[in-house]
Amino acid sequence: MGRPYTSLNDFLQRERQRLAPGPVAILFVEDEVEIGSTLRHLLARGFDPVLALAPPELELPPGPDDRVCRIDCDTGAPDALPEAVNRLIAAAPGTWFHYCFNAEYLFHPFSETRSVREMLSFHAEERRDAMITFVIDLYAADLAADPTGVARDAWLDGTGYYALARTDPETGWPRERQLDFFGGLRRRYEDFVPELHRRIDRVSLFRARPGLELLPDHRFNDQEYNTYACPWHHNLTAAVCSFRAAKALKRNPRSSETIESFRWRSSVPFDWQSRQLLDLGLMEPGQWF
Repeated sequence: MGRPYTSLNDFLQRERQRLAPGPVAILFVEDEVEIGSTLRHLLARGFDPVLALAPPELELPPGPDDRVCRIDCDTGAPDALPEAVNRLIAAAPGTWFHYCFNAEYLFHPFSETRSVREMLSFHAEERRDAMITFVIDLYAADLAADPTGVARDAWLDGTGYYALARTDPETGWPRERQLDFFGGLRRRYEDFVPELHRRIDRVSLFRARPGLELLPDHRFNDQEYNTYACPWHHNLTAAVCSFRAAKALKRNPRSSETIESFRWRSSVPFDWQSRQLLDLGLMEPGQWF
C-alpha cells in the first residue's frame, strides 16, 4: 500500500495529478470489517487509484499495491463523506469517481469480463455523466455463527424491492426519470432505520464537473445526475452489494435483540456474480451487450 497522507488536503497538494484520468474509487473506511476484501475488489474492477479514507488510529491491511492511497480522515464526523467527495469533485473535473464504504462491493453488468473503464466509456458515449447504483443488502445466514451479520457465505433478498415516485418539493409533481427505491434489510427492518437511510438508490458512479455537489442523501445538486435513464431509452445501472445495513442492525442493541435471523422465505444465496444480479432485476444492462 502507498504511503499515508495526513489529510485529504495533504493528498491533493502532493498527488492531485493522480486523479486523472481515473476512474477513481473513494473507499470510506468506517471500521475494521472486510477492508482487505473491499480493496481487492475495487482494484480488480480496474479503479486507479483507490483512495482509502480512514481514521488515523485504524490500521489498514498491509499490501504492496501502490494504486491504494491511505488518507487519514475522521470518517465518523457529520457529513464527512459528502465533504470529502465534494473536495475531490472540485479538484478533478472530468474524472469518473465511485464512492463506497468498507464491506461494500460494486458489480456492474458483465463485470467478470469487462472493466469499469469499458463500461464508463460506453456510458459516456450515451451522453450520461452519472449512473444509478442500487445498494443490495448482504447478510450472514447464521447469526449464531456470525453475530456481526457479516459472512462471505452471504445471502440477499431475491424479492421485495419497489420504487415510489420522487416528488419535486417546489412543484409538488413527480420528477422526470427519478424514483425512490426501497428493499432489502432496510425495508424489512425499517422501524430500526432512520428515514434518511431507507432508500437503496445511490448515485455512486459519476463524472466530476465544476459546481457539482454530492448531498448528504446520496443525491446531487444537478437533477439530471439523479435520473435512472436518459429520455430516449434505458441506460446501464449497477449494484453495490453491501453488508453495511447488516452490521448496523447487529450493532444496535435494540434491533440486535429483536433479530434472530436475517433470512426469510425470499432469501437466496449470493454467488458473487453479476449474472445473478441481472437475473434478479437488480441492475440493468441497457443497450450494452
